[in-house]
Amino acid sequence: MTTNDDSGPKASADDAPQGVRILHDPLRNKGTAFTAAERRKLKLHGLLPPRVTTLEQQELRILTNLRACPTNVDRYLYLIGLQDRNETLFYRVVTRHIEEIMPLIYTPTVGEACQKYGQIFRRPRGMYISIEDAGHVEETLRNWPLQDARITVVTDGERILGLGDLGAAGMGIPVGKLSLYTACAGIDPRYTLPVMLDCGTNNEDLLKDPLYIGSQHKRVRGEAYDAFIAEFIEAVQRVFPGILVQLEDFGNQNAFRLLAEHRDKACLFDDDIQGTGAVAYSGLLAALRITGCAPRDQKVLFLGAGEAAIGIADTIVAGLVADGMDLDAARQRCWFVDSRGLITAGRDNVSAEKQRYAHDHAPITELIDAVGALRPTALVGACGRPATFTEAIVRKMAEINEQPIIFALSNPTSLSECTAEQAYTWSNGKAVFASGSPFPAVQYAGTTKVPGQGNNAYIFPGVGLGAIASGATRITDEMFLAAANALASEVTDEDLAMGRVYPPLTRIRDVSARVGTAVAEVAYDSGLASRNRPADIEADVRLQMFEPVYPEYA
Repeated sequence: MTTNDDSGPKASADDAPQGVRILHDPLRNKGTAFTAAERRKLKLHGLLPPRVTTLEQQELRILTNLRACPTNVDRYLYLIGLQDRNETLFYRVVTRHIEEIMPLIYTPTVGEACQKYGQIFRRPRGMYISIEDAGHVEETLRNWPLQDARITVVTDGERILGLGDLGAAGMGIPVGKLSLYTACAGIDPRYTLPVMLDCGTNNEDLLKDPLYIGSQHKRVRGEAYDAFIAEFIEAVQRVFPGILVQLEDFGNQNAFRLLAEHRDKACLFDDDIQGTGAVAYSGLLAALRITGCAPRDQKVLFLGAGEAAIGIADTIVAGLVADGMDLDAARQRCWFVDSRGLITAGRDNVSAEKQRYAHDHAPITELIDAVGALRPTALVGACGRPATFTEAIVRKMAEINEQPIIFALSNPTSLSECTAEQAYTWSNGKAVFASGSPFPAVQYAGTTKVPGQGNNAYIFPGVGLGAIASGATRITDEMFLAAANALASEVTDEDLAMGRVYPPLTRIRDVSARVGTAVAEVAYDSGLASRNRPADIEADVRLQMFEPVYPEYA
C-alpha cells in the first residue's frame, strides 16, 4: 500500500471489521482518528471518545508519553504496546523519529529486552514453533492469520547479539528486525512473519526461571535439529510461496552450515554473515575516501572469528576479486585473532570457515602483538567482549597509520570493543571510527567527530525490498556486494568531513530504496527474478514501499 496523499488510501468500509473488532485489529485500527462518518459506518459510536484527532495529534501524544518513560526498557514496552494496537501510528512515529526510536526497538535496547523477555512478556507476536512440533510444522504455519507473508526472520535464539543463548526469549530479534524492514524499507507489515524455532536452551538460568517462556529442556542437536530446520524451510515455502527467509542469530556451529545447505534451495540469507559483511565492507569503502587509500592496499585485522567477522572478510575478498585481485591474494589481506590468538596455517583445530584465512606466520597470542607484527591499516572488532581495544592497541594503530580505521562492531553498546570517545582520544583524533551500536558525537580538539554506526539496518531492509520487488528466487553474494556498493555511494562528502562513514539514519528509507534497486538489478541481470523487468527499476521499487498513512473507509 503506497500513497503520497496525506488523506490516505481508500478502503471499503463493507470489507472492514466493525465495532470493537476493528479497534482490536492493529493493521486497520485508527483509534481516535476515525472520522465521524467512519464511526457511523463501522458502528464505533460510543466506543471512542467524541473528539476526532489527527494522525499528527496522535503522534504528539505518543512522543509525549514515550519520553516520560523512566527507562529504555519501559520505552520499548510502550512502543511494542503501540505496535500491538495501531501499526500505522507505530510506523508513523518510528519513520519520522528514526534516530530516537531505532535504539529503542532494536539494538541496544532489544538486547536488554530479550534478557528480560519472560518477565516483560505481554502479548505474543509472530509464531513460536517448537521442535516438539516436528512433523507438523506446515500445519502450525497455517495457523498464521495473514495469507500473504513475503518475508520471515527466523531464529533459534542460540546467539542473540553478543549475549549468547537466550532460547525463546530471543523472539525480540525477529520482531525487531521485521519492524525495521517496514520502518527503513517500507515493507508492508502485513507481509512480515517473525518466527522462533524453539529447540531448547542451554542457558541454565533460563531453565530455572519460572517466567521463562520457552521449552524447558536442553538444546536438541544433531540429526533431529537438522531435520527440524529443513522441515521449516520447506514448509514455509509451501505455505507462503516465494517467501524470503532471513536466518538470524543462529550459533556459529550451525549458521555457516545452514546457509551453505539451504541457500540454493530457497530465497534465503543469513544477516549475521552476509548483512554484517556488506555493511562493514561499505563502511570500509567510505573510510578509504577519508584516508585516500585503495582497497587493494589494505590489511584488515579482525578480533573475533565468528559469523560476523568471517562474513565481513568474505565480502572484502569478494570486493577485491571483483576489482581484479587474485582470490588467494585477496584473502591474504584479512587476518584473524580469536580466543586462542592469531589464526595461522600451522594451528590445529581450525574450522573450515577460518581455515581459508589461516596464513603462514609465527604464533602470536595477544592482539597488541599481532597489531605490531602485521601492521594492519584497519582493526575490526566482532568478538562480543567489551574494552578489548585498549589504549595501548589504539595508540599502536595510530603509530602505524596516519588515519587508522577502527571498527568496534560488537553489540549491544555494553559489549563494544571501545567507545567512540576512546578511539578518537587515544588516536589523537586520527581514527576513522565506526561501531555496531550508536555512540554520541565527540568533541575533540575543537572539532566535532560524528561516529558512524555500522548497523545492518542499512543493508538487510533494502535487500528484502529489492528481492520482493523483483520476485527474486535466490539471494546471492553478488546482491550483497551490490548492496554494499550502493550504500557506500550514499555517503556524502559532508558526511565524511564529520568522520561519518554511513549516511545519517534520517535518510534510511531513501538509502534502502537505492540498495533495493541495486539488488533488484542483480536479480534481473542474473535471471533470478520472477517478475518482468520494469522500464525504471528504482521507480518500481519505490512504488512498492509502504507509507504509514491511515486509509479512508468509504
